[in-house]
Amino acid sequence: MSTQPRLLPWPDSAGKRCYLVTDDDGNSRLSRLADEVEALQLKAGAELLGHAGDMLGNHKVGTGELKFLVKSLCDALRDALRIAESRGERLPARSACESPEDPDDGPVLENGECE
Repeated sequence: MSTQPRLLPWPDSAGKRCYLVTDDDGNSRLSRLADEVEALQLKAGAELLGHAGDMLGNHKVGTGELKFLVKSLCDALRDALRIAESRGERLPARSACESPEDPDDGPVLENGECE
């Protein structure tokens, strides 16, 4: 069984976070569904961002439309941050000495500190 629960891309009916604990390698039906929902959320956010650019260039857009745009962008950003958090929690742990560019860099001294 996985030791790290996966933060799912949707809240429960009370608006609280949902987690998945599974013994597979992310290949369960619910894991695949979560992957699909994340992809849809990110696609919707990207489309909304393009729409926002168009709206901001149009001086005839009303206040109500802009408020709806802001609310929708907030929702999309909330989704994207949840996805980033979930994916970040699933990354393998990296020592403080490893750099993202080259994991073999950063020799460790005898006391465990990085050079």
